[in-house]
Amino acid sequence: MTTATYHSSAKKPPLHARAMRRSLRGLPPKLHDIAYESGLVVPAADGSALLTDHYFPLDDGDFPSLLVRSPYGRGFPWASMYGMLLAEQGFHVVLQSCRGTGGSGGESALWQNEAADGQATVAWLRRQSWFSGVLGTIGPSFLGYVQWALALDPPPELRAMVVQVGLHNLHGYFYPAGTFALENTLVTTVARTSQHRGLPSFLRAVLRLQRHLRKITRTLPLGEAYAPGLGGRVPFLEEAMAHPDPQDEHWQGADVGAVAERLTVPTGLISGWNDVSLDQTLQQYDRLRRAGCDTALLIGPWTHNSALQQGWPEVFAESLAWLRAHLCDDPSGLRKTRVRVHLGGRRTWHDLPDWPPAATGHRWYLGSGGTLSTQAPKDTPPLSFRYDPADPTPSIGGPLLSNKAGAQDNTALEARDDVLTFTTAPLTEPIHILGPVSVELRVSTDTGHADVFARLCDVDDRNRSSNVCDGLRRLRPAEATVAAPAAVTVPMSSTAYCFPAGHRIRLQVSGGAHPRFARNTGTGEPLATTTRLIPSEVTLHHPSVLVLPTPGEKFASPGPAH
Repeated sequence: MTTATYHSSAKKPPLHARAMRRSLRGLPPKLHDIAYESGLVVPAADGSALLTDHYFPLDDGDFPSLLVRSPYGRGFPWASMYGMLLAEQGFHVVLQSCRGTGGSGGESALWQNEAADGQATVAWLRRQSWFSGVLGTIGPSFLGYVQWALALDPPPELRAMVVQVGLHNLHGYFYPAGTFALENTLVTTVARTSQHRGLPSFLRAVLRLQRHLRKITRTLPLGEAYAPGLGGRVPFLEEAMAHPDPQDEHWQGADVGAVAERLTVPTGLISGWNDVSLDQTLQQYDRLRRAGCDTALLIGPWTHNSALQQGWPEVFAESLAWLRAHLCDDPSGLRKTRVRVHLGGRRTWHDLPDWPPAATGHRWYLGSGGTLSTQAPKDTPPLSFRYDPADPTPSIGGPLLSNKAGAQDNTALEARDDVLTFTTAPLTEPIHILGPVSVELRVSTDTGHADVFARLCDVDDRNRSSNVCDGLRRLRPAEATVAAPAAVTVPMSSTAYCFPAGHRIRLQVSGGAHPRFARNTGTGEPLATTTRLIPSEVTLHHPSVLVLPTPGEKFASPGPAH
């Protein structure tokens, strides 16, 4: 096929995309000069016009195609990081704005249109003279969700998927651990409502939210307080707040994750240890492995955002190797093992045959003196803290969408009266943990309405406490009463981490992490409309145990430091 085959409207990529492309470092050399066609009209399932840009190599040959569908526009950063980079490597890249966004027609819906519009786009591809019949999909975050939606009924041409820091369950995104993810949801709403309008509009919206964020998170009712920070009311956000139950009819069809249980399309998965979508990524990896689907997993030292920034050289290399292997019959870039993870504490990469590796759940008991020991304490009195939603325990670092995400200094947080800490003696030898972390608590509360937030930290020789992983559990009414403490497990996500000799392992236990999670008002009243705040007393009883997954085998030789 020659370049003359393409429409006369083909031109150089836009100037802003070319400028950003020149700023990207650590990437493979360009293989092809490229051009693009902008604003192509693709009929959606309802006939609406889906605006689409087509990037392609300026060389003869049948090149495979990649579909990238986005509700965040087709400009920054998608044009350069996906359109240009992948076309330079020998792919047709079809970059499309989802219905009702980025100039595309129709009404925007949070998830309801994606499966049908993805199928309609593939039908359009089949009519293009340059389409070779070999198709892959790629993209991060919600651009991963649309891939899972297309895979509900995978087209025969679909040969590979690459889901980067992606999600498949929208209720699970809004309500991780069953508690509303307030800060991340507000940031996501800004991106969803403004990024597709262009970078200036997006930046103005981000600054507006920053100005209003503290007032939003401190004002009741939340269903009224949020609007000034988002420039007005947002129906999908209000619907999410009004329907906390995942079984509610409102969420029907919002979780497309079960497709992985029967998928045969080779699927590469990429995440970070502080990615907001880490748990969903690991859930999909487990489903794909159980289904016998060809899959690979890369987890780096990244947040949701930094995977596409500092982590982009590794993320792009992993993605490109997967696409070439399954779309171009070139497996030369694939590693020999299915899994590669970054080991925190040592800052090294490790290749593993699977995830999680075989491990023993080593048990560390919480002591009343703030100790953490492998020996169960005897005759240990309970410990209590008072959680006051009028002065909620703040969130520090972790899986956020802000520049304050990731590992942070927790020293000031741990000095609060509403945070209990349990710490080991200095370690005499390194301790490695790989896999899911949890804490088994015997807990009671005086109100019946409380959350338990648990966080694993690494305390260095300067007494700086840095977060490793964490999790939250909402106690059900009457589940943990003063008269009858309940045994509850708080999942704390997964990690790969080495606590060096001389460091100490610390567990935090508190009543929340605000505004990452919406504060528990102590009333049980609806999130959006409650106007009351009631403090609660939370008591830990013994035995309570931190469970750390310790691998039974030594690591392979570590990879290069990150």
